[in-house]
Order: sequence, then structure tokens, then C-alpha cells
Amino acid sequence: METEINITNYPPLLQTFYQKPTLILAKSLLGCLLIKQTPEGTTAGVITETEAYLGPDDRAAHSFGNRRTKRTEIMFGEPGMTYTYSMHTHCLFNVVSGPVHRPEAVLIRSVEPFFNLDLISNRRQKVKTMQQWTNGPGKLTKAMGITMGDYGHQLDSPPLWIAPRLDADSFEIASGPRIGIDNAGEARDYPWRFWITGNQFISK
Repeated sequence: METEINITNYPPLLQTFYQKPTLILAKSLLGCLLIKQTPEGTTAGVITETEAYLGPDDRAAHSFGNRRTKRTEIMFGEPGMTYTYSMHTHCLFNVVSGPVHRPEAVLIRSVEPFFNLDLISNRRQKVKTMQQWTNGPGKLTKAMGITMGDYGHQLDSPPLWIAPRLDADSFEIASGPRIGIDNAGEARDYPWRFWITGNQFISK
């Protein structure tokens, strides 16, 4: 069975793609392909759900108030970089966004498995349904082999990249409050979570 993607068929988005306002980027990433190469093989998933975090002015963001730590340092750099962080036992994957020195990011919350489903399934053996393989930010990183070692990687080249969206304009986008940020004051109600309407691979 084929376990490698021909990169010429799924070329990375150019760095200029990420140079747009974070809320627009969060919607623009929907339908794009998230691809990860590992020694076990390559997996890919269609991005179905995202959350925007608007940095210094967003109480839910790690960089609220321009908080600059070892963890958030990458967020102050160029858009289109990988920001991974650990939460409990999970690694979560974010795309750095916003201008340099404006630490914003887009969390990838869910993907729909697209390539090498055998490997994805093997990594998620304890999960009963295909829908649960990747319908959450910690689930998709396990399924695709995305780790803390990907921190700081530029997303326009292997082993981790995002390719142009499939079937552009063939879906509607819904929005609502972000998830799991109950201690973020008024920011918990901002409608900055976006998802493909009707897609089954959504976290909530």
C-alpha cells in the first residue's frame, strides 16, 4: 500500500498565504490538507475546524498581554511557523499568525483523515470509530505523528506542511465560541472557532 505522498501533487502553501489577519487565516485554513511525514509513513488530513487566538488582547491566548516565555517565543516571529505545546498528555498544533512581534496563532482542532488511513488507524487503535481518530486537537496530533519536536518548523516544507485546499468554495463555514477556555473572562464568548458546516470530523 502507498505510504508516501508525492509532494509535487500536494505542494506546500507559500509563506505569503499566512500573511493575512488571524481571523481570516483561521477560515482560510479550512479545507486545506495538513500533511506529516514520519519514518512510519506519511499521513494527511483535511482541516475541518480551527480556533483563532488574537494574542496580546485575547485573554484566552498564551501570549495575552504580550506574555513572552520559552513556550510562546515562536509566536513573536514570522507567520506560518509551527507552535506546538503540551496540555496534560496531549500535544496541540497551532499555526503562528499575525505580523512579527504580534503573537497570534490558529489552533487546528480537527481534521478528516485523507491519506494513509491504515497508519492513522494503527496509531488510534483504542478508538472505536473512525470519527474519533482525529476529531480533537490532541487526537489529530497522535493520529498524524505531530509532536513537540515540530515546534518552530516552517510550514512551507516537509516533514510537516499544509497544502492548498481541496474543492475550494464547496462548503459553508460555521462559527461559534471557542472550547475549554472558561477562565478567560469575556474572551470565552468570542465566536472565533470555525468549522466546515455538516462535517462529521468536528470536536464538538
